[in-house]
Amino acid sequence: MQEQFRYQKSAHAKGLCSFSAKIKDFSYGKHAHEEFSIGVTCRGRQDFFSNGAFHKSQAGNVIFFNPEQVHDGHAGGGKDMEYEMLYIPESTIMSLMQSIGNVSKDQSRLKVSSFHDAILQKQIMSIAHSMNLKQPLSSLEEEHLLLGIAHSIVRLGDGSFIDKVAYGRTDKLLEQAKEFIHFNLNRKLDIEEISSAANMSKYHFIRLFNKQFGMTPHQYVLSYKINRVKREVELGNSAADIAFKYGFSDLSHLNRNFKNTFGITPIQYQKQLSL
Repeated sequence: MQEQFRYQKSAHAKGLCSFSAKIKDFSYGKHAHEEFSIGVTCRGRQDFFSNGAFHKSQAGNVIFFNPEQVHDGHAGGGKDMEYEMLYIPESTIMSLMQSIGNVSKDQSRLKVSSFHDAILQKQIMSIAHSMNLKQPLSSLEEEHLLLGIAHSIVRLGDGSFIDKVAYGRTDKLLEQAKEFIHFNLNRKLDIEEISSAANMSKYHFIRLFNKQFGMTPHQYVLSYKINRVKREVELGNSAADIAFKYGFSDLSHLNRNFKNTFGITPIQYQKQLSL
């Protein structure tokens, strides 16, 4: 096996980077990252020394290094090893965690460096995969994936989630944001635009929107688009034209999201309705 090291920076979030590696004989010296370094051992075994202990991360395990946590690393058992990592700036993940929970800097640090958690594993792989697509995610989609990782860190750490929100005039501001989404469905939206429509900071808006409507802004935008797509399909319009109209990167992107909601593709839906 030829050893490989591949970095890919985010098209939107400053400092966010994904990293994939295939190694057998290479060994990392002792080092530390300024960012949160969160990854998944995909194949083989990942051995490293950190926090006074020797760790053996089996395939499927999450690897979690806090900022400035010293560690080394190499493939274990004399076999090839593959893994994916995300380097997430501390300021980015802290802002997201504090939008959904009561979390201090110390509480954001996990005490274990290798563990199994199916939810966080899937979240890491989803964003790592998406950052290597030819067609990058929108900033809204990327923010949504990062929010999932922030949620998992709060869940696994010592922080707590915010349960209650006082609304008052917030309802009207959030409705303004929804109206902004409705009038701009034909283009890619970012969270700064939507939160500005509600006259709120980005992270405050994410927290209030999620509490008020039971989904993140990205989930709402996607859900609303898919329902508009369904209406257009029922009118007999071309699925390819609909995909372009509502800002999907291509027909397969539309098919995947439509199927997640309705179980079938738009074309299959049209055929069943004999349109």
